[in-house]
Amino acid sequence: MATATARHILVDSEEKCNELKSQIESGEDFAAVAKTHSTCPSGASGGDLGKFSKGQMVKEFDDVVFSGELNKVHGPVKTQFGYHLLEITSRSE
Repeated sequence: MATATARHILVDSEEKCNELKSQIESGEDFAAVAKTHSTCPSGASGGDLGKFSKGQMVKEFDDVVFSGELNKVHGPVKTQFGYHLLEITSRSE
């Protein structure tokens, strides 16, 4: 079964998500931005979601995590929770 590790930042608007993505792409540390801005409890650990299998996260998450480029910031990804920036740190088939 496919598994992945990823980290994310959750915010309440697409605008905020794009703003944070620009900061990270300009050299800000993903984990530091997550700690400061993410509304998800995982923000305290730099947005780290640990290891999970396909189907454990919402579909919008899975679609990106199990097909997107590794070590690149993806998003905004809209889910029922808000807007996410995702970084896939590893994946195995």
